[in-house]
Amino acid sequence: MARRTLPATASVAHPLEADKLYAPAADRNADALVSLLMDAAPGSGTALELASGTGQHIVAFARAMPQLTWQPTEVAQDRLSSISAYASGAELANLKAPHMLNATQPGWGEARSVDLIVLINLLHLIRTDEARTVITEATHALKPKGCFVLYGPFMRDGALTSEGDSRFHASLTASGPMIGYKDVGIVTGWMRAEGLTVKIHEMPANNLAISGRVGSS
Repeated sequence: MARRTLPATASVAHPLEADKLYAPAADRNADALVSLLMDAAPGSGTALELASGTGQHIVAFARAMPQLTWQPTEVAQDRLSSISAYASGAELANLKAPHMLNATQPGWGEARSVDLIVLINLLHLIRTDEARTVITEATHALKPKGCFVLYGPFMRDGALTSEGDSRFHASLTASGPMIGYKDVGIVTGWMRAEGLTVKIHEMPANNLAISGRVGSS
């Protein structure tokens, strides 16, 4: 999946310096995400971030959770270069070089064995079938008692809960009818069908996080 052209209302990364890209939203939600992940993170092991974007988030995660080895991934070369630039500047021993990974393609989960998987602000930007594949493959990649954490904007009981969400969703669906906000009930249903124990977490700015754990409440 190459990064498709999105409407101007979508979160955009801007050039910062050298290869670094900067997404203002990543700064705004980093503290809340770190707090959430610190509660979900195991005491040791490997954490995989899907669609790591600019690299701002995973540097914050690796710094806050040094007990985990963090693996960033991306599909776009400019994002891979940005992740590398942020990682180089951070000089964190537990942060690995980024790998190219298209998480919407079947089969990648069978080759991995990780303790924590993180996915931020992607499901609303991809088709419904792609979102389903991401969840299936991520579940296959997790070790027993591993945890999968999703974050982003969602519909709730088929409804959008603010005018801003309604406008953003409409702009996304205009670029493709299967793109746009996914319903939290449908997404949690997919996760439960894969055998995950699911919890929903209220987050700032009308967003939600969904955590799913393998074989554990």
